[in-house]
Amino acid sequence: MKRTAIPRKHADSPQELVERLISGDRRAAARAITLVEKGAAPGTELMKRLYRHMGRSMVVGITGAGGSGKSSLINHMIHVLRSQGRRVGVVAVDPTSPFSGGALLGDRLRFQAHSMDEGVYIRSMASRGYLGGLARATTDVVRIIEAMGNDVVIVETLGAGQDEVDIIHVAQTCVLVLTPGMGDDIQAMKAGIMEIADIIVVNKADLDGAETCLRSLEATVHYGLAEKDADWIPRVMPTVAASARSEDVRGIEDLVDAILAHQSYLRNGTAIHEVQAKRVEQELGLVFRDEIQKVVFKGLKGTGKKRRYIRAILEGRTDPYSVVEEVLKTFLKV
Repeated sequence: MKRTAIPRKHADSPQELVERLISGDRRAAARAITLVEKGAAPGTELMKRLYRHMGRSMVVGITGAGGSGKSSLINHMIHVLRSQGRRVGVVAVDPTSPFSGGALLGDRLRFQAHSMDEGVYIRSMASRGYLGGLARATTDVVRIIEAMGNDVVIVETLGAGQDEVDIIHVAQTCVLVLTPGMGDDIQAMKAGIMEIADIIVVNKADLDGAETCLRSLEATVHYGLAEKDADWIPRVMPTVAASARSEDVRGIEDLVDAILAHQSYLRNGTAIHEVQAKRVEQELGLVFRDEIQKVVFKGLKGTGKKRRYIRAILEGRTDPYSVVEEVLKTFLKV
């Protein structure tokens, strides 16, 4: 018996995909994100067409050590923002699986309460081993979720300590989440993470030592700004994002108000333009780095030179820096 072929639905052209995405189509967003994660030409073409539709959202970075309660905070923040009628996108940057290269933790595990809300779009991203945990693909995904028409995009990083300073290149408002009794405040001061924070949250403020932690952080912020002409003074605030009783959850509305206040500060002056310029500069660097690497590796493919370079480095006849200089001279004529 002869089978009748089932016609395949044609794939959207880049322009059709862009039009669907900017209308808020979730399937189009998922398709677009898959394309940019692959890092191939179709993803690049898509981003070129999509770029002028981006950059209108409030982008909020939530960073801090693992176990500080970032996901619980975001869950409650989404409720507050949705009650205000705002559309919310979330990019959750997770540790990368050493086997599959994908995210170990899924958004379905952490944000199930919002899975049926059409006004919330959540995507997990694998860190892919980039220092700081934010890959170029993550930057592109944030842009895509902005283009969907979300009013707020929240970026939750994986909590890798001092390397989290990368968040400042993606977010307009950076929220640092600490917990009392774990030495987070001291570690944050040593690592310099506090320098990137616009808002400092002491979560689990119902634990012993919370008041001391708050006072210590407030004093650090005060003295740190003594020699600076700062228009925005980082706010230090307590929250309780996880409790057996819902009525004991507190500080979330105040946190959202502080984020909106910082956004107003940025947009009522020239600060937002400075933040956006730094973000674009970072994007340029990421794109240049990745594209140059592609050109070089494509040029080396099939020549055996890559293997010879590695052998020469291992045998002590050269070093990575000299190899890079030689390769760049060959392929980029520098």
